Amino acid sequence: MAQPGSGGAYSFSLTTFSPSGKLVQIEHALAAVASGTTSLGIKATNGIVVATSKKTPSPLVDDSALEKVALICPNIGVVYAGMGPDFRVLVAKARKSAQAYWKIYGEYPSTRVLVGEIATVMQEATQSGGVRPFGVSLLVAGYDKAKGHTLYQVDPSGTFWAWKASAIGKNQVNAKTFLEKRYNDDLSLEDAIHTALLTLKEGFEGVMDEKTIELGIISTAGFSEDALALGGHGTGDVGTPGFRKLTEAEVADYLQL
Repeated sequence: MAQPGSGGAYSFSLTTFSPSGKLVQIEHALAAVASGTTSLGIKATNGIVVATSKKTPSPLVDDSALEKVALICPNIGVVYAGMGPDFRVLVAKARKSAQAYWKIYGEYPSTRVLVGEIATVMQEATQSGGVRPFGVSLLVAGYDKAKGHTLYQVDPSGTFWAWKASAIGKNQVNAKTFLEKRYNDDLSLEDAIHTALLTLKEGFEGVMDEKTIELGIISTAGFSEDALALGGHGTGDVGTPGFRKLTEAEVADYLQL
């Protein structure tokens, strides 16, 4: 017999609502997200930073092969919490969508358009028989001419919201509380990076160094002058911000400050 409060028979059905109006499998997917390592994003006045902690399953694993921050297209990047294989599938679909958009319109999609495409894929997995929800939440950072710098969170249900700062994963409650105290609308990108590292430090398990931390930024910083002049790093417009992952050396420098 099913335990009270467990969702009963409805906990095994994705396409059937429980009497309380819930799809219990989505709640289980959110539990998978909550068991993942902490990831966060912060929007600044001149850019966006996304940050995450990496945890290898064994000391024998080559940590350079682990990727939690990914480039979707030159002006958009993403970080996740939850199941890595699900993230890999969504990244592949998002990249294909961005390339298809570029082939039709001659430019990369806005952040809002691409987030909508990702959310649609995740939502479709909640109303189809024989599948399960994606066990991952995403923080998508991007830049476009219409809305400038934007940060979105996408959940397994396909719900998405724009955020000034957000956290997902194991320590998300404490991380959001910390961000609420530290965030302000005048935050610069450099201050946002330091705030992101301080937030991850709260409840961090193990040694916090360039091997266990991954950072990505939306900025004009770090690109060659030629790339900026041609707009080849991002949206194709001269001098616009693009997304890039910080190198281990750059992460180490920030950790020493």
